[in-house]
Amino acid sequence: MSTTPALFTPLDLRSLSIRNRAWVSPMCQYSVETMDGVVTDWHLVHYGGFAAGGWGLVMSEAAAVLPEGRISPWDAGLWNDEQANAWRRVNDFVHQHGAATGVQLAHAGRKASTNRWWPGVGPGTVPPEEGGWQPVGPTTQRADSGEYTAEVKVLDEAGIQHVIDAFADAAVRAQRAGFDVVEVHAAHGYLLHQFYSPLTNTRTDQWGGSFENRVRLTLAVVDAIRERYQGVLFVRLSATDWTDGGWDIADTVRLAGLLKEHGVDLVDTSSGGNVLAQIPVGPGYQVPFAAQVRREAGIATSAVGIIETPAQAETILVTGQADAVMLGREALRDVNWPLRAAHELGVANADAPWPKQRWRGYWR
Repeated sequence: MSTTPALFTPLDLRSLSIRNRAWVSPMCQYSVETMDGVVTDWHLVHYGGFAAGGWGLVMSEAAAVLPEGRISPWDAGLWNDEQANAWRRVNDFVHQHGAATGVQLAHAGRKASTNRWWPGVGPGTVPPEEGGWQPVGPTTQRADSGEYTAEVKVLDEAGIQHVIDAFADAAVRAQRAGFDVVEVHAAHGYLLHQFYSPLTNTRTDQWGGSFENRVRLTLAVVDAIRERYQGVLFVRLSATDWTDGGWDIADTVRLAGLLKEHGVDLVDTSSGGNVLAQIPVGPGYQVPFAAQVRREAGIATSAVGIIETPAQAETILVTGQADAVMLGREALRDVNWPLRAAHELGVANADAPWPKQRWRGYWR
């Protein structure tokens, strides 16, 4: 009697049932050529291809909650209704092919207004005369790599409240646009991570200093969203700064427990990105963080970080290290990865997430 692989068992979160546990990780596309945050045909084809490829949850790239929150001028946004309407078209297509959709709401903070990370494009800050702007952050401290050259403006109380309100507004727009999941991006050295890490938050007011003060902004954003949005809510955290004296996994477990109390459904567990560090990158190198958060904070997690083979993904799930796996680079290499995984893990073709239009391509 055959058993369905863990990778192909549904995951239920609130009223949402996600068809499998192979999820597309958020990946910036830098493809809004009009620089107005409105997604295009590229996004329809890009995300639609993942749905046809059998993924359970298709997470979109970082969508900025404010214009100045974009990583680059070419980023997507959700700070107005025109952007939400454009996302609706993408979501409708993805849903037609059986996948759930998610959006990563983001504010880049001091890492904003940079060139897009494309081949042939050098690093650097985009000046105002070329469509850029002045970044903001918890302090005037700039990121510690050469491409961040613009002066950073310190967020005051009014500025912080503006950010909190913008996240909540964007979550409401996300729901109207048809997204099934909202994820707060609090990782990779962007604004919320800048606030909770002691390496980048040296403020002496209620937003800095102690652990409680440094995580205050992340929790305030979650609370503001939860007041107006009752759907599935993720938070992506960087589990460690990989640097002595920085944010670490014990801090992450503690924050994850608070996030659960504040209504978060899953912690998307990544790492790094806030300061330059020596990171031991390798297959599954971040999975232990997801496992520890899941075990010690009692909250669902997704695992990311060089997850490539179906067998590797299945082992992560079967051993209880995470509730789902998120693939990024491997998803770009093989948009049909879940279909191949179903074949390699022994799922019958009739039970695999094949779209009818591609049925003749199944493995025999």
